[in-house]
Amino acid sequence: MTTVEIPSLKRPISLHHRIALIGSCFAEHIGAKMRQSGLPALVNPFGVLYNPLSILRVMTSNPMSNDLYFRDEDDRWHCWLTDSRSNASTLEACRAAILSARGKLIEWNPTTIIITLGTNRYYQRVDGELVVGNCHKRPQAEFTEKALTVEECMETLEKLCDLFPRAQMIFTVSPYRYAKYGFHESRLSKAVLLLAIEELQHRRPEQVDYFPAYEIVLDELRDYRFYSPDLLHPSEQAIDYIWERFVDQCVDNETSRYLYDFEPIRKALQHRPDDPLSPAAHRFREQTQLRMRELMAKYNFEL
Repeated sequence: MTTVEIPSLKRPISLHHRIALIGSCFAEHIGAKMRQSGLPALVNPFGVLYNPLSILRVMTSNPMSNDLYFRDEDDRWHCWLTDSRSNASTLEACRAAILSARGKLIEWNPTTIIITLGTNRYYQRVDGELVVGNCHKRPQAEFTEKALTVEECMETLEKLCDLFPRAQMIFTVSPYRYAKYGFHESRLSKAVLLLAIEELQHRRPEQVDYFPAYEIVLDELRDYRFYSPDLLHPSEQAIDYIWERFVDQCVDNETSRYLYDFEPIRKALQHRPDDPLSPAAHRFREQTQLRMRELMAKYNFEL
């Protein structure tokens, strides 16, 4: 095995940091690992998004604009900027979901933001200039597929950094392989993202870091057993390994000790008794909650 070198973060993640993860489904996988490990994390409040421009637009577009919404044949309302999580039976409810997601991010006030990018390609409505975050299974003829150049991608990422000037920005590229583009084209798409992030690091060395999840899967794991059955998505084993490398290199010593202490509690929380209503199961839950409170007190920390 060849080991991918992971540069140390300029500001290692602390137990007391408020972390937000935004972007592709890979962000959701890592965010789930954080939550399961007892770290405070806000994961994809706008749903899954794959390219830099869609991420920027969902954060900056005017949610009151009716152009952002449409009603389908079943009288369900959708927002072009987000995935199906904001779908609703009325326009008002759909808009409220977007406003709620923005409110959660603002209230969370993250100190660390991890943005996982999948591609430089994006889709634009043919009846205007609206960049969509999700096509909602509408006919392909309704969209034009476009691609960000390295410079456009870098400028978009820089605008994202401007939205959170006090936050540490950690960018990563999803190891998911876009077979629909063709594998060569998929690599080119990832290359644009990597070059843009590299340039952004040069321009904002104190704010921007890069975590090499893409390189770990392709160059370190490098075997189809680390992919799911579709041979495109990383497997649970690969995600576990990336999470271990992330913890080893990107968190401070106190957080590392906390994660070690939390591990038996995590396993206890995942335990499913044969009879959840039995006295033994009740005692087990109480003991687990007591251990968690003691651990929180030890580290002066609240979830």
